[in-house]
Amino acid sequence: MNGIDLRPITLLQPRRGYTPDFLSPPPSEASATFDDDLARIAGTPPDRVAAEITRSLHDTKGAADSEIGRRLRGDPVEVRAMLTDLIRTAWHALVEPVWPRVRTLLDADVSFQSRRLAEGGLDRLFAELHPTLRWHGNTLTRLHGDDDHRDLAGEGLLLMPSAFKWDQVVVVLDEPWQPTVIYPARGAGTLWQELSGPPDAALGRLIGRTRAALLIDLTEPATTTALAHRHALAPATVSQHLTVLRDAGFVAGERHRHEIRYRRTPLGSAAVDRSASK
Repeated sequence: MNGIDLRPITLLQPRRGYTPDFLSPPPSEASATFDDDLARIAGTPPDRVAAEITRSLHDTKGAADSEIGRRLRGDPVEVRAMLTDLIRTAWHALVEPVWPRVRTLLDADVSFQSRRLAEGGLDRLFAELHPTLRWHGNTLTRLHGDDDHRDLAGEGLLLMPSAFKWDQVVVVLDEPWQPTVIYPARGAGTLWQELSGPPDAALGRLIGRTRAALLIDLTEPATTTALAHRHALAPATVSQHLTVLRDAGFVAGERHRHEIRYRRTPLGSAAVDRSASK
């Protein structure tokens, strides 16, 4: 695609089998950037690179002896550099342009799961997180998984939503990685749907067409940056409109770490619902 040869990455991601953990290490902190993660990949010890690639190629019939497989079994320092550069290129070409939309979906899922955990504890969280997960007697199991296991021994478990895993739950168990469960984010199936059509004419006349579009879009909390990306507007323009909507009581802002997420208030939802019912 556009001159990017993704075969070295796709060969290391069998549909059923092991994908090298060093290619997507569990985040060390919630605010880690892509450059932070890329630096961790580039800093993986060569012996771990070789061991994880060998294990992954073994899970795909004929992969190790293919042309790409032989390249991946070469000098681990050179292979690591090649994969790091390829991931960087793929990010800039394929993911970065849509990242604000993806990040909004992931942040919304984290907020939802946090509320569910607070309301019902681990029993409620794992009962509804994914159909293949079972929580019983302080043990989390995955249906149709392999026989690997790990005693957390106080390490904690990282739960990470994904916009690119549609029907699978992926687990990271091998040391030295943080034990991690990667699951499909809520709403991932609608991520690439186009936004709904033009806002209701009456609501647009009342508060302005752009403000109406922003208000209708706030089905989940979103940041100024995410809304600007989705509506092809400057962040400063979106910020001005959100300020008007906030002052009118239609939206409210809530701080989440270093950013402000806006959500509809009951008044804002009532305005949208009344508009949609006409």
